[in-house]
Amino acid sequence: MPDGFRALLIGNSRWHWAEQRCDGWSFDHTPPDSLRLQQRPPHLWAAVGAVPPDATLQRLRQVQLRDVPLREAPPWLGVDRALAGWRAWQQLRDVGRGVLVVDAGTVLSLTRVTPAGEFAGGQLAAGMALQLRAMAAGAEALPLPAEPLRTEEHSLAFESQSLFPRETAAAMRCGVRQALLGLIVEAQRISESPLWLCGGDAPELLPRLLARGVPVHHAPNLVLEGLLQLRNEHDLRPIRPD
Repeated sequence: MPDGFRALLIGNSRWHWAEQRCDGWSFDHTPPDSLRLQQRPPHLWAAVGAVPPDATLQRLRQVQLRDVPLREAPPWLGVDRALAGWRAWQQLRDVGRGVLVVDAGTVLSLTRVTPAGEFAGGQLAAGMALQLRAMAAGAEALPLPAEPLRTEEHSLAFESQSLFPRETAAAMRCGVRQALLGLIVEAQRISESPLWLCGGDAPELLPRLLARGVPVHHAPNLVLEGLLQLRNEHDLRPIRPD
């Protein structure tokens, strides 16, 4: 790939960038930034969120669901789920294992892939921030909790925290987190597949999953890695015209 190659996934809440540097790949996840898009347009991109109407993005460079070689993928499947599932499966296909991918973003998605690389269904649930906003908007007396601390100290301190907080905002966040953890743990138990975790809520979920004895492959840039791997397989030729 040429130096400076850039890839972009337009998500529902954030934009996810991969850029090639002289020492390897750089990944970052930021709020939507039209100025950056104009100054440094991507060579390859995909979208599950809204594309700005004034975006100067080449349609020839867009990766869509039909371009991802995930077998048995239904036409309604999000390209981000297809990329993540395909990329995780690629890394275990030589040992004949399927995968269960958890993308803990605006919507928490579970995507199951068989050992043969076939889409095998999944689950969708509102992510942490979306659930909290829904409670605050739907109930008169409930506040919108502040964002949690994203520090190692916060991650390691959860073991000593009560599961029954007295303060309302803390109780909301604890309830949402426990609901998502329960969903993930049960799905992994039934699927018996290796669990891969990505998405913005992953740092809050990861230590709690590990504490429950759930083996987790944390791959923060899994969807972007799938996008880049797909491009490698196409030898940098345009994917296909509309």
